[in-house]
Amino acid sequence: MTLEAQIDALERLAALDAQLKELEDELSRERDALSGKQTHLAALDTKLSASQKSVSEMEKVRNDLMQELRQMSLQIDRSREKLSRVRTEREANAVQRELEELRKLYRDRELEIEKLTALVDQARSEIESTEGEQQELSAELGQTSNEVESRLGGVEKQAAEKYDARKKIVSEIQPTLYRRYELVRKRKGTAIAFTVEGTCSECHMLLPPMMFQKLMRSEEFGQCPSCHRILYFRPSAPAEDGAEAQDTQSSGA
Repeated sequence: MTLEAQIDALERLAALDAQLKELEDELSRERDALSGKQTHLAALDTKLSASQKSVSEMEKVRNDLMQELRQMSLQIDRSREKLSRVRTEREANAVQRELEELRKLYRDRELEIEKLTALVDQARSEIESTEGEQQELSAELGQTSNEVESRLGGVEKQAAEKYDARKKIVSEIQPTLYRRYELVRKRKGTAIAFTVEGTCSECHMLLPPMMFQKLMRSEEFGQCPSCHRILYFRPSAPAEDGAEAQDTQSSGA
């Protein structure tokens, strides 16, 4: 196979690889966006479940405290009744101390209940906000997931067709040259470069004169000493006919 045929195959392969990269990047973006929303929805579900469990536990504690408060209220009433029946100062002092302790405990429980009520209200507000976000995201996913899956299917089909075309092009390239191409492509993203007037088309570094002279003979591929891409000589494009005609008219004038 001639060098020109290998150059043509490499150029077609490089163009196809660039298209495949764009398709793969598009697939990655679409999948990441969909996965991100699904992950966020799952996180909202977990958060909502944890918040609801927390509210349930706090309400249970609050109910227990309120039950305890009712019992203490009965104890206070009994102590007051006992105080009305005491006959000695010593008994009165004892009942008074008992009443003071009960009242203090009662106030402490009331404060605990107030704090729990505030926490429950705050948690319920957060639950309401989370439920709103969850419903909004769930609806968005329901509306767009089919559309996204359809787009993904279309892009995947395009990519599959191009991979089939790629296999055909690869079969036209010498195996050792293809292995070299793949090695450079995986490191650099692009594997081939050309030179017209002695500089690399990819890294724009000036080539050694001897290398440029050798490449101009178009006998074999070279390797850019700077970026290490596969390098070949591309002759300058001939002047366009329109430009030549314009030059002729200018000369005649």
